[in-house]
Amino acid sequence: MDKRQNTPTDDSPVSDEAQGRAVVEDLFRQQGEALRALFAPLMPTAETPAPDPTDLQHWAMSAAKLQKMWLDFGAEQAGKAEPMLARLADPARWTTWTRDWLAALPIVKPETQLKLWDESLTLWTQVLTLYGNSGGRPVPGDAAPELPRKDRRFADARWREQPVFALLHQTYLLLADRLNAMAADVEGLPEERKTQLVFLTKVITDALSPANFPLTNPVVVERTLETHGENLVRGVDHLLGDLRKGQLTHTDPDAFELGRNIAATPGKVVHETPLYQLIQYTPTTEKVLETPLVIFPPWINRFYILDLNPKNSFIRWAVEQGISVFVVSWKSADATMADVLWDDYVLAQIDAIDVVRARLKVPAVHTIGYCVAGTTLAATLAVLARRNQADKVASATFFTAQVDFELAGDLKVFIDEGQLRLLDSLAADGYLDGRYMAVTFNLLRGSDLIWNYVVNNYLLGEEYPAFDLLHWNGDTTNLPAKWHKSYLTDLYRDNRLVVPDALSVDGTPIDLHRIATPCYIQAGRQDHIAPAESVWRLTRHLSGPFRFVLAGSGHIAGVVNPPSSGKYQYWLNPGEHASFAEFVAGASETKGSWWPDWLDWLTTQSPATTTAKGKRAPGGRGDPVIEDAPGRYVKSR
Repeated sequence: MDKRQNTPTDDSPVSDEAQGRAVVEDLFRQQGEALRALFAPLMPTAETPAPDPTDLQHWAMSAAKLQKMWLDFGAEQAGKAEPMLARLADPARWTTWTRDWLAALPIVKPETQLKLWDESLTLWTQVLTLYGNSGGRPVPGDAAPELPRKDRRFADARWREQPVFALLHQTYLLLADRLNAMAADVEGLPEERKTQLVFLTKVITDALSPANFPLTNPVVVERTLETHGENLVRGVDHLLGDLRKGQLTHTDPDAFELGRNIAATPGKVVHETPLYQLIQYTPTTEKVLETPLVIFPPWINRFYILDLNPKNSFIRWAVEQGISVFVVSWKSADATMADVLWDDYVLAQIDAIDVVRARLKVPAVHTIGYCVAGTTLAATLAVLARRNQADKVASATFFTAQVDFELAGDLKVFIDEGQLRLLDSLAADGYLDGRYMAVTFNLLRGSDLIWNYVVNNYLLGEEYPAFDLLHWNGDTTNLPAKWHKSYLTDLYRDNRLVVPDALSVDGTPIDLHRIATPCYIQAGRQDHIAPAESVWRLTRHLSGPFRFVLAGSGHIAGVVNPPSSGKYQYWLNPGEHASFAEFVAGASETKGSWWPDWLDWLTTQSPATTTAKGKRAPGGRGDPVIEDAPGRYVKSR
């Protein structure tokens, strides 16, 4: 028998298998050497002395602190209701979702697994080749090789200095990319089910990043060795604090105080109902526009997103432009609001409009509706039009507001029968704790709003920054459960608002096509909560003049973008357009904030001015007010 028949050739399967085995063996060898090098300070050898007893004592103290913190927390929680975060992280629920997720993907197919294996071998070979001269030892950051796959979670040079961590995160990026592609390419599922699959795949792959675990993150490993575990002690302290309050912390909780350095624009609460307070701001100019402005912020958040600090406050800026500004501050829901419905919010908007008209003795007001309050403002305008009272509103401005929810984006993944049942189970005493909604919005940007903070604050033990926007983001508002469920089903799921007379408020059918009020419609180009194309569809349901503006950035930064910041840009394309794509294709770009464009548009609608006297300056002689801005409602929990 010719022995050459058993000798593998370069292109034979045996040769490929041997090559793959060699690559894997080399991988594990280099992993072992890298880890030994990394933990060398704690591993005495003949060449290195034993660790300093003081260091060992420091490690022991850290371990003892961690043990005591967990024991104390367990004793503290004994007998208490299950923590809210634990209910959301119910292992049984996640196990079911993960099982359904795996069943929907073709990853269990042998041909898929073989392809992933082949791609992994190719990647490993490519990466190991870059470290061929290192002998498995760390490579200084300035000499660390550039790797084939990049992601900002692994931007730190320490992910490239060690072959083991380079291979780890490169393999993760490959698998995450392939899993997300599989989800996007799945066929035979209803569109809403496929959208959920794509979203869940992103959530799971984000969660499984090696950056999120202490032993697979070189930055965390190095910090732990440097501090003898003190970073983990601080991190667990942060974690337990969040478990106690049932919410992820994003910013220093003691850095901001309402009325002092946030929501601090001077004003007075001039009207109050069980559902809202009406704030009027103190003028800073001698002359003001005769037609005042009433702002309706979303009730799922606090109103001061538009009054964060003097530099980026839309409210303060509008006051400085000579506008009499009123803002509605919605009450956070409690058990007394169990029967509150959409009708109540629409009627509250009409009430606020009437209160301002009567207070300043003007025939009409300008209005702004932000997000869900913009959706409600559209219904308000339709109701007023049907009742022949449209002239109460001189103009309407919509910040990232939707009325047609067919293209409503990632939030739709949370709206199916299972999710609605979950909301029912979470609602207590007729209202939904706002922390549940906070988790939902955080999941939409999990990498930025969840895992980034897990790494920085839980694993690295860093202190929280003082960031006003993140303070607002964590200042949650409770929602009336009955209305919240109706909002999700009637609008998001069934899209009934754009069907003429399919919905009604206070016995008045809603037909958006009756709206002839001049409208200014702003959308954010990168908005993931109210996608720009979805916002644009409002233009298809109006019978009056409108101006559509596409702003740079997203749902918050696209709105809160003062001229002084010099950030972003906006696009205009006057005239009629058959589609959003047609608008974008012919739009002209202007650098900077869109606020001055809005101001020009607003003053064109009602240019008359008046002196800022009498009740234009709230709290003066003969003008009893309830309290100083920002009022009690914004502080209620």
